[in-house]
Amino acid sequence: ARRQTCLWQTLMDSTTATAELGWTVHPPSGWEEVSGYDENMNTIRTYQVCNVFESSQNNWLRTKYIRRRGAHRIHVEMKFSVRDCSSIPNVPGSCKETFNLYYYESDYDTATKTFPTWMENPWVKVDTIAADESFSQVDLGGRVMKINTEVRSFGPVSKNGFYLAFQDYGGCMSLIAVRVFYRKCPRVIQNGAIFQETLSGAESTSLVAARGSCIPNAEEVDVPIKLYCNGDGEWLVPIGRCMCKPGYESVENGTICRGCPSGTFKANQGDDGCIHCPINSRTTSEGATNCVCRNSYYRADSDPVDMPCTTIPSAPQSVISSVNETSLMLEWSPPRDSGGREDLVYNIICKSCGSGRGACTRCGDNVQFTPRQLGLTEPRVYISDLLAHTQYTFEIQAVNGVTDQSPFSPQFASVNITTNQAAPSAVSIMHQVSRTVDSITLSWSQPDQPNGVILDYELQYYEKDLSEFNATAVKSPTNTVTVQALKAGTIYVFQVRARTVAGYGRYSGKMYFQTMTEAEYQTSIQEKLPLIIGSSAAGLVFLIALVVIVLVCNRRRGFERADSEYTDKLQHYTSGHMTPGMKIYIDPFTYEDPNEAVREFAKEIDISCVKIEQVIGAGEFGEVCSGHLKLPGKRESFVAIKTLKSGYTEKQRRDFLSEASIMGQFDHPNVIHLEGVVTKSTPVMIVTEFMENGSLDSFLRQNDGQFTVIQLVGMLRGIAAGMKYLADMNYVHRDLAARNILVNSNLVCKVSDFGLSRFLEDDTSDPTYTSALGGKIPIRWTAPEAIQYRKFTSASDVWSYGIVMWEVMSYGERPYWDMTNQDVINAIEQDYRLPPPMDCPSALHQLMLDCWQKDRNHRPKFGQIVNTLDKMIRNPNSLKAMAPLSSGINLPLLDRTIPDYSSFNTVDEWLEAIKMSQYKESFASSGFTSFDVVSQMTME
Repeated sequence: ARRQTCLWQTLMDSTTATAELGWTVHPPSGWEEVSGYDENMNTIRTYQVCNVFESSQNNWLRTKYIRRRGAHRIHVEMKFSVRDCSSIPNVPGSCKETFNLYYYESDYDTATKTFPTWMENPWVKVDTIAADESFSQVDLGGRVMKINTEVRSFGPVSKNGFYLAFQDYGGCMSLIAVRVFYRKCPRVIQNGAIFQETLSGAESTSLVAARGSCIPNAEEVDVPIKLYCNGDGEWLVPIGRCMCKPGYESVENGTICRGCPSGTFKANQGDDGCIHCPINSRTTSEGATNCVCRNSYYRADSDPVDMPCTTIPSAPQSVISSVNETSLMLEWSPPRDSGGREDLVYNIICKSCGSGRGACTRCGDNVQFTPRQLGLTEPRVYISDLLAHTQYTFEIQAVNGVTDQSPFSPQFASVNITTNQAAPSAVSIMHQVSRTVDSITLSWSQPDQPNGVILDYELQYYEKDLSEFNATAVKSPTNTVTVQALKAGTIYVFQVRARTVAGYGRYSGKMYFQTMTEAEYQTSIQEKLPLIIGSSAAGLVFLIALVVIVLVCNRRRGFERADSEYTDKLQHYTSGHMTPGMKIYIDPFTYEDPNEAVREFAKEIDISCVKIEQVIGAGEFGEVCSGHLKLPGKRESFVAIKTLKSGYTEKQRRDFLSEASIMGQFDHPNVIHLEGVVTKSTPVMIVTEFMENGSLDSFLRQNDGQFTVIQLVGMLRGIAAGMKYLADMNYVHRDLAARNILVNSNLVCKVSDFGLSRFLEDDTSDPTYTSALGGKIPIRWTAPEAIQYRKFTSASDVWSYGIVMWEVMSYGERPYWDMTNQDVINAIEQDYRLPPPMDCPSALHQLMLDCWQKDRNHRPKFGQIVNTLDKMIRNPNSLKAMAPLSSGINLPLLDRTIPDYSSFNTVDEWLEAIKMSQYKESFASSGFTSFDVVSQMTME
């Protein structure tokens, strides 16, 4: 092993001399140069001395000048023989069996017969050399010698060269051979790096560091790459290493990185060898890091490089349809060819072909798909809420992980069906027109899907505290009815359903309305009587009629104020969700221990119930995954899972779980639903419902121009409904944008992203969020007062909602395009507003402009926005007028010549604004001093 790892360089070797050595001796009677033989009987020149019978011997032998050639430590190998003193007859007691070795350094060859002086100083003694074996036998042929070999070293040496000297002081010996050399570590390839020849150190214990360089086509893994050369010329202590680059493999014991041959590849750096290309792929050159898929074969972004290339599936087979009135069950068989993948899913494309000869159009978002429309894993789907007597075409697409990679459309099977006669759908909205102590007048909208001519309606009602079995039914040929003989001051539950020739439809959701108390009724009578005073009957009728017209024309009337404070709260409830009074959002950071908020608002889920299947993105605190949740006693559901990355701080854990503490307080179909949290296992998780179509902005960009205006307005209506719910709970979102709206397979939009860390910290690198007054703010979506004064309110969320409307109608265009954030701030300050997107209805752009009023008190409330969008949906003709492509300030959607009374502090201010200040005294004397009372005025 030593021979393999060390080298020596000879500086002098007496055995190679072909003539006399010519070394210097002192005194001349001492050492004598003679010819002799080595152990292999080769002729050599040697020196011998044997003056043992003379006392006080001091015989010196000096070599010629030896150049050190950069060496720092010198080694001397001496071969010699020594006569045993006891074998010499009559030898005096001064006989020796040892000799001394010296050296003297000099930059030049300056030695003479007398210089340096023949004594220990200036010579430096290396060692006294003793023989391991001496000889004593003598035969006719002469002495039988025993040759000793000794090696000594000295250093450090620093001058250009040196001399060696051998001192005999009374022995009988022969210096057979002298070899002078130095050691060095050889050039070597180790750990993928080349180390050049390196001289050993000056001391026997020295370690000389040598820096290595990677062999061709290798890369450093650990730096620095070093070996250490010790005093014996051996490499020790390897540090760092090089590995072959991707596309190259290690051969010939790691000394060469060879390019992968054609048909093979190596994706990563390392010692692994090249592997053959997966099926349906090939390489185009040597040294490949991956294999290219053959024509019509693809690899998904998430596929590993060693996975075979796959193709799109063939069409589903054997479609079976079963129509039941306006519902449909579709079943099919899997494709004959799955494309070689296991991630096969199905999408359902619904087209309504109507009864005319026009082209088929995409179905509206009212059609329901169970379990979902996109990403079906099982070959069946239940479709409901179709229109009666309507022809539909359904395309069943088979898609897999590489469908998006293919330039061809997904393979599909189609089926044509015609729906049957069906009962009408449920009534969605019910309004209170008026009330007394014993009656309530209600009206409602026609069902979204009447499925024929409405013959009449059936209204059922019962006291809130009684059972539904005590309900009373009232029929009405119109969509308005007055219910009589009710109890004063009592809450009633109302439901209505429509009837066609096909029968009754489903009941609407439960709505709650309250009759007047006796005190409220008496007050209302007193308020109305003084109105007669001071005016003629005709004038009074005109005045009251004008006021009523003003209130009816005001498009915001009734959204924020109802018949009474209690009824106002009741109007917030939707079907099946009633609690006494509105629930108010609680900030989790108001808790002394934020973990207590997590325990209160978020359900703990056992880690065994959660199955993570795929990483679908990255969040601020860790990965975002999709998977399944199976709770005991419940069906397995598809969920999204946010995980907290390892190595988190307690503050990061608290901020991560704060989103769950917030989300857990909400329960609305247009707000993302929290399933629960995992805090007692690792990783820490937040589990929510899964939204198949991802974020709204990217979904719109991927489906540019694919939706009808009604579908887009339906999306906007869902977002507004979710924001109305949050606003009613006194929650301010602060980051409402299309990127924070999620879309499910039925195109239902849900508000999401309730994390607060973005606003609490100032360390985000996302350019969307820009510093402003000590925090990060999404400038393009934020109201001016929130940017300037950090005044975040529900009104600033309304501004953001207007930007979301613009994003939706422009199919995900970036607001303000490539303007800088500062340019956006300056433009808004100068009253610039975004122009209408292409093909945007005028009514929608006007609503956007309403949301962007500089005075936040002039912006509509979310309840008003929901109502306005509902009217547009019920009256699609209002969406036909296109807005002109212009920018700047336009008139708001609501007629500002008839201001919204909710934007004024007093009734007097409102009367002045509508040019009726002359009636202030009449209003005041009649008790019309609050908007609650004004809003209850009737024609009578």
